[in-house]
Amino acid sequence: MDTIFRGRLETPGDRRLAWVDALFVDHALWRLVFTNFAAVVPGRLYRMNHPTPGRLAAVVGRHGIRTLINLRGPTGNGSDALSREAAGRLGLAFVDAPLESRGAPQRDRVLRLIETYRTMAEPGLVHCKSGADRAGLAAAIFLLAQGATASTAMRQLSWRFGHVARSKTGVLDAFLLTYAREAEGRLSFADWVRTEYDEAALRRDWRAGGMATFLNDRVLARE
Repeated sequence: MDTIFRGRLETPGDRRLAWVDALFVDHALWRLVFTNFAAVVPGRLYRMNHPTPGRLAAVVGRHGIRTLINLRGPTGNGSDALSREAAGRLGLAFVDAPLESRGAPQRDRVLRLIETYRTMAEPGLVHCKSGADRAGLAAAIFLLAQGATASTAMRQLSWRFGHVARSKTGVLDAFLLTYAREAEGRLSFADWVRTEYDEAALRRDWRAGGMATFLNDRVLARE
């Protein structure tokens, strides 16, 4: 991952560099005005793009967030350092739960996220970089773990959030559709992931549209 941040928030210079890295390398300048925030289940789980410290404090104040789930994992960039520091200052439980947006979801990571949902202090907030793809998948996983239908869960992956199904990120839609086709009504989502989900087959069989992939990867600079 591109970053100019040196991994420290010890001095004013470190902090300035973290903000420059967040705003201009990690595209947080855009996120100052557009949060992609939404309730997945009001009072239980919310989703958004990578929050700045001020935005995180505002969301905590308004919705009483108790757990912050970072779907990017430890990136080592300025955005990551600033949000971890803010979460600690706000008294939030902080969970790294990295997901992919352009590859078949990994079984162990999906199951770990389901377990996080089961044990976390609610309400929780999930974020990725843009709030479109991994946040949409995480929101869908939460709903499926609560017994929602695949068609209901798939609404979390939509144009409303900036998700482009015909790009490489469409593999996330394919993942949910595979569950709907193979096991919905026969197995719970968690049991299907645990016992029948074929990650290698999904990775092998999925093909993405070229122009949409160019838009998502090159123009929008998604992870």
